Amino acid sequence: MTDTRAETAPESDKPGLDRRLLAPMMLGSVLNPINSTIISVALIPIGRALGAPSSQTAWLVSALYLATSLGQPVVGRLIDIFGPRRLFLLSTGLVGVAGVVGTLAPGLGVLIVARILLGFGTCAGYPAAMALLRSEAERTGKDNPGGVLTALAVSNQTIAVVGPLLGGLLIAVGGWRATFALNVPLAVAAVLMGLLRLPRPARTGESSRRGRLATRLDLPGMGLFAATLTSLLLFLMNPHPRDWYLLVIAVAAGAAFAARELRAAVPFIDLRVLGGNTPLLATYGRALVTYVVSYAFLYGFSQWTEEGYGLTPFRAGLVQVPMFLLAIGASVVSGRRKGVRGKLLIGAAGQIAACLLMLALTGRSPLWMLLLVALIFGVPQGLNSLALQNSVYFQADPGRTASSAGLLRTFAYIGSMVASSATATSFGQRADTGGMHQLAWVMLGAGVLYLLLTLLDRTLGRGATEEASAAT
Repeated sequence: MTDTRAETAPESDKPGLDRRLLAPMMLGSVLNPINSTIISVALIPIGRALGAPSSQTAWLVSALYLATSLGQPVVGRLIDIFGPRRLFLLSTGLVGVAGVVGTLAPGLGVLIVARILLGFGTCAGYPAAMALLRSEAERTGKDNPGGVLTALAVSNQTIAVVGPLLGGLLIAVGGWRATFALNVPLAVAAVLMGLLRLPRPARTGESSRRGRLATRLDLPGMGLFAATLTSLLLFLMNPHPRDWYLLVIAVAAGAAFAARELRAAVPFIDLRVLGGNTPLLATYGRALVTYVVSYAFLYGFSQWTEEGYGLTPFRAGLVQVPMFLLAIGASVVSGRRKGVRGKLLIGAAGQIAACLLMLALTGRSPLWMLLLVALIFGVPQGLNSLALQNSVYFQADPGRTASSAGLLRTFAYIGSMVASSATATSFGQRADTGGMHQLAWVMLGAGVLYLLLTLLDRTLGRGATEEASAAT
């Protein structure tokens, strides 16, 4: 009798999400974007202090995203197996170590190492949040995560607002090293919240689980995945015919990875399931191209406003504030509205319009034109990330939510690597207006491709995406 009443209880009588989880979920997920946005206004001061041109300081961006691209799906898979608590604590602790290394770094090489550590350290936040959301849905019987997914998106956008501004302020007060030191208190806060609020994993079957650990982890698959992605991204960082061997390694390792995963009993990435999940593959493709545009603007436009237009780092951060404020508004307004296709189409149109306006900018353009470009970019910034995030939550295999979320970030960071390479190639020794225009053409091409991928995707509006729309 009791069981029957529980099964037929109205939705409103079921327990809701444990609100204590929201703070660690949000803080963990923003560790990566805050380091992404702060560095955007620190590249020029770091280059001047260490005597490094833009083509070399670009490695500070590439190093973080190389590490994160590799680490997100691996850590996500570990979270799927062990639960979020352990991986969250280890990763966020590493963020604090990276903050110390970066603060004390004597040169660019050690700074790059610090950014690599930050990349691995920030890997767990987003997959852990998605895994917690899935486990709470199973515990409560409510799988309507629209509000929490929107909160995650808004928190990331809020940090993106604060990041460039805070970066400029920290540089003005304590120099560029203060942008690395900030990670120490953030890591301490994240670890404490994780210890106090994240649920401990169940101890049942612990010995048998350890006995099957090697099989469940698919270490050979992870190793081949790492070899494939690392060689590919190293080539994308600075594409040149002399580095052809990197592409050969990527193809060979990729073929071996595919063969391994198709034979493995418990694969790291189930290619058979992923290959049959057309909506999820389309979402990953859109993530790659939209983040080419997004990160090229974040880093390239910021460098040009400082070096080509003559703004201070603090004022360069202020120029980006309208973008992130409008992005927050777009996320909040659209967060609980049904439909994904409309958000993606509007986001694509916003990217194209902003890129066209960038081509009209010069070193003598009025400041309001820079603010207008940033404002227009705010629309796709808010809509695209939310739509992609919601899509993956509903399109992915529930048992692989964390690793699928990590793989979304991997595709996004591959896009960021393309953007970083395009930025370094366009600017060379100096971020001048000609280089900015060259970069804008690359961004425009990616924006048009994003629009075509959305227009031609027949899976939008039905299947997994339709299910996501109904839930939100």
